[in-house]
Amino acid sequence: MSENQSTVAPTVVRLAQYTKADQEEILGNSDDPFGVAWTGLTWLPKEEHFGIRHHGRLVAHAGLLRLPVAISDAETEVVGVGGVAVSPAMQGQGFARLVVTAALEHARTMGPQHALLFCRPPLVSLYQRLGWHPLGKDVLVEQPEGRLVTMPLRTMVTPLLDDARWPSGPVRLFSLPM
Repeated sequence: MSENQSTVAPTVVRLAQYTKADQEEILGNSDDPFGVAWTGLTWLPKEEHFGIRHHGRLVAHAGLLRLPVAISDAETEVVGVGGVAVSPAMQGQGFARLVVTAALEHARTMGPQHALLFCRPPLVSLYQRLGWHPLGKDVLVEQPEGRLVTMPLRTMVTPLLDDARWPSGPVRLFSLPM
């Protein structure tokens, strides 16, 4: 058995905090660990954190944050999912599924009907396998100094309630992206 595989099933835990050191423990020390620096965007930190430890080391993370949005003229909230990370040595073992599923279970208790995330195009199929749906329209997000920009990454949504349906119409996030 390889050193990266274990007979003990990984368990997702709620993290009291998630620091830059925690992120580096998972992804290493990189100037662009998520591959999104090219967007030039400023991002919000998440408020709720979930992780997986393997042999005492943090190897996966997903974060959550409630955010105000407008869909057409209706203002509401979504749970933003971000900071999803799996150690390169542990990828392909289902850790993304485990940590995102646990985060979404908690998101269902937070009130909003939908979760929303932004991802690079190569990750769209991963999130689709996890039940997310690409949003086929541009999303406006706020940036410092009152700028409003079109999100250059793919926007994906998933319902948090069985009967929730994403409304049609333009989408604006009333905050920095997560």
